[in-house]
Amino acid sequence: MTWAASFAPLRNRSFAWYFASRLVNTFGGMMANIALAFAVLDIDDSPAALGQVLAAHTIPMVVLLLWGGVISDRFPRTVVLQASNLASAVTQGLIAFLVITGAAELWMVIVLSVVHGAVSAIAFPAMASMVPQLVPRDALQPANALLSLTRNGLAVLGPTVGALLVVSIGSGWALAVDAATWFVAAVLLVPVKVPPRERKASTSTIAELREGWTFFWSTTWLWVVVVAFGVLNMIHVGTMQTLGPAVAEDTAAVGRQGWGLVLSAEAVGLLVMAVVLLRVRLERPLLWGMAGISLASVPMVMLGVDPVLLALVLAAFVGGAGIEVFSMGWNLAMQENIDDDMLSRAYSYDALGSFVAMPIGQLLWGPLALWLGASEVLVGSGVAYALICAAVLCSQSVRDLPRAAATPVAEVTSGTS
Repeated sequence: MTWAASFAPLRNRSFAWYFASRLVNTFGGMMANIALAFAVLDIDDSPAALGQVLAAHTIPMVVLLLWGGVISDRFPRTVVLQASNLASAVTQGLIAFLVITGAAELWMVIVLSVVHGAVSAIAFPAMASMVPQLVPRDALQPANALLSLTRNGLAVLGPTVGALLVVSIGSGWALAVDAATWFVAAVLLVPVKVPPRERKASTSTIAELREGWTFFWSTTWLWVVVVAFGVLNMIHVGTMQTLGPAVAEDTAAVGRQGWGLVLSAEAVGLLVMAVVLLRVRLERPLLWGMAGISLASVPMVMLGVDPVLLALVLAAFVGGAGIEVFSMGWNLAMQENIDDDMLSRAYSYDALGSFVAMPIGQLLWGPLALWLGASEVLVGSGVAYALICAAVLCSQSVRDLPRAAATPVAEVTSGTS
């Protein structure tokens, strides 16, 4: 794949506007995480308060994901995204106003976070399933790679900018900037044109959820990977988000600064692999994807066996690259093999299965480390992670899933300049 072909999706007018919207949206989200954290701590200086706000966002998002998938398959996805972006602009704007004026109380932020979480549940399936409507099938990989490239780059830049805004103008004004990015993201979607979808006979939400579940459970590669990631994500957050910082802080060779380098190395690995995947066509997307994601087990084992900083940094870089290979493989598998009228619901079942056990990892791995020892839990988690990836590859439907045949460009003309 040439560099010209790698950036070809941006010559599609509708994809270019969608890309710009995602860029602004992602930047605001990356920046908002740190701004919201400090805004909450300004109101109630306790980790418990921050945990309540984060849970207030996560719980409605998980509960309503399936409904969001139905909405996104039933209505135009650009409209769904615009409405959700505007609603997010309002909720974040209200939090910003309350913080700036000094009127904010914890319960107010929790209520607004619940609303924002519900809106996010509706937006996620629509956002995930937009790309196949905007570019021809043979441009799906570079289109997804471009989106990954910006997302991974902003994962490094966004928190830094957010911290600078918090320090310079305050957490409330930093949240106001985030609210503005949601509004801009909605406006940037106005020029996006997608091919009209054939309207199905009106059915109930329950019927459409049942239809989505039937498709999910009858598609072997889909449910095998989603069920596996319910456990894999639980292990990852338990080790790398919960135990990792504590073990690093207690290890003289790593420390807080070293742990920051480890996380940065993972982000660089994601970024570098996104660049590689702009040029290299990924065949057998789930075979290579599961092989890639298995590399995320290496930092877990190394952290438990012998946390040497340089080795951890290199392992995190490799693990990040592997995560990006899976991310690309999964998007290609979904977007090339699932019909458009089912895609949002498939993504919603995927997200529900992937997210639902993450709080278990966040809550359970700490007590497990106190009971069994941190090193033992980290090594055991890394080995279990790799074995689960290997078990998924025992499924022929996962190993043998090919890239779909390319759709001729002439069949996808909407918005092309």
